Amino acid sequence: MKVRYFILVILISFSSILKAQTDTLYVYGPGGPAAAIEECAKIFSSKTSIPVKVKAGPEVEWIQGAKQNADLIFGGSEYMLTQFTMQHEGLIDTATRTELYKRGAAILVRPNNPKNITSLKDLTKRGIRILDVNGAGQLGMWEDLAGRQNLIGGIQKNIYRSFPNTAMAIKAWKEDNTYDAFISYASWYLRLKDVSTLVTIPARNTVYRGTPIAITTVTIQNSEAQLFIEFMLSKEGHAIFKKWGWE
Repeated sequence: MKVRYFILVILISFSSILKAQTDTLYVYGPGGPAAAIEECAKIFSSKTSIPVKVKAGPEVEWIQGAKQNADLIFGGSEYMLTQFTMQHEGLIDTATRTELYKRGAAILVRPNNPKNITSLKDLTKRGIRILDVNGAGQLGMWEDLAGRQNLIGGIQKNIYRSFPNTAMAIKAWKEDNTYDAFISYASWYLRLKDVSTLVTIPARNTVYRGTPIAITTVTIQNSEAQLFIEFMLSKEGHAIFKKWGWE
């Protein structure tokens, strides 16, 4: 992988010399992996002089632009990119689909953990109000977690409200402090340290979801797009993802 990456760097660098300027790579996807991919893009651009622009958030906010100029599309989970591929038939070059890294689920609670929530079982206690994301890479995640410990019924009765994406859930978490717990990815804690405390779930009991990325069929920069994927798969790229909560 490392040798392949450096060969591609040499080829792209030579190609860039021949071009008047290097076109920007446009990368689209949900907000969850955005911080890691944006940092990878910044370092990649500094190394290759290939500009990369990451546009992330709920799909409705970027899909029209993506249909016009997307070079790469990433997902917040494997099923999420599969759904995208099915809904926008012909936009993804499925032969280029690549898995980056996995991230695990966790529980976010209020700062200093006033309800003393230390495990999934604690989420079944009377009076606990849970916020859930029912989509955006987290569809059914709480049920997968609860099912491992026979806690489905107990947790379900305490889910106060579900949201279709994490952006909406975070907004509700910040505006309504009656929510006690937020089942999400551990990676989100790194961006919500000011409004939450992280409760980890043991590796044997947690759920992991992948982070896929693929080149589109509308791009004219296949080599540059592939080079960016190779950078994210490199040791340096992996370190960036680890920094943001991936494994």
